[in-house]
Amino acid sequence: MTDAAPRPTLEAVAARAGVSRATVSRVVNGGDGVRAPLVERVQRAVDELGYVPNRAARSLVTRRHDAVAVVIAEPETRVFADPFFALQLRGISKELTAHDNQLVLLLTEGRDDHTRVGRYLAGGHVDGALVFSLHLDDPLPGLIRRAGVPTVFGGRPGWRDDDERAAVYVDSDNRGGARDAVRHLAGLGRTRIAHITGPLDQTSAADRLAGYRDVMADGDPALVAEGDFTPAGGERAMRDLLDRCPDVDAVFAANDLTASGALRVLRERGRRVPDDVAVIGFDDMLPLAEQTEPPLTTVRQPIEEMGRLMARLLLGSLRHGDARAGGGGGGGGGEGTEPPTGVVLPTTLIRRDSA
Repeated sequence: MTDAAPRPTLEAVAARAGVSRATVSRVVNGGDGVRAPLVERVQRAVDELGYVPNRAARSLVTRRHDAVAVVIAEPETRVFADPFFALQLRGISKELTAHDNQLVLLLTEGRDDHTRVGRYLAGGHVDGALVFSLHLDDPLPGLIRRAGVPTVFGGRPGWRDDDERAAVYVDSDNRGGARDAVRHLAGLGRTRIAHITGPLDQTSAADRLAGYRDVMADGDPALVAEGDFTPAGGERAMRDLLDRCPDVDAVFAANDLTASGALRVLRERGRRVPDDVAVIGFDDMLPLAEQTEPPLTTVRQPIEEMGRLMARLLLGSLRHGDARAGGGGGGGGGEGTEPPTGVVLPTTLIRRDSA
């Protein structure tokens, strides 16, 4: 068995490129002040020798770990059962990978997990955090602020203080998308339009309920049933709606999983879709929306792009040293470098056979 070849060093790269060790260090660590011809020589030597920077040593120089925590405020069973999270994580992963950053996934099952996540973030293991699926009483924002970690939130923050205005977040137009869905149902001549909500301690669900009410301002309160963004929740809510409002002729469900549960119950009860009851979901999660029976009309939100944009905003704030991404920090990245506090992406109604 032969010994492994020695790992190339900074000194070896410097000798191959004919420059000083300090010059090589500045180039491989992304520093400024090195002329372009020297950068090219160093990069060529790096490629020829197969030099790989030592991340631990590099972090001592740059004070960066090239690692980002992705915090999902949901239990493991929910995260791995809902395609929404897979799509958002795919977008985040693509953006982080493109910039040579590692993704560290942190989930919260209960209050003890919140404390653990807060300790981890405060321990300096990552450069920043991407946080989504927060609930209104969630302690995570406070823990993150105390940790002083630059953060971008997925979804409009729901806490009611000055920190919400300072927080950087990426969301879709939940309220506008809900209005489009309900207007479409009304345009089909439906008059008993029900809504199955998501968990109302999350801003996305609250905003979709508000959009429904924008159109159905004089609607029957009995036509609103609370769900939880799961198929089982959609089934329970649909059964309740049919029991108390048997004349319901349309349903706007807060997400596609909820809609899939509602469709199962309508089929069990002998209600034809869309002849008797039209159904619209929210998300447009493929292939789910295309494989329901019938294929689901739904509101598309750009889930993967939202994930990419969250990561892009965070990496930009790290480059410019903008502490505002921590959700209430001070400081800025210099004139013209501050990120927007909130980015809201448009939604689109996708028409299929269910409505």
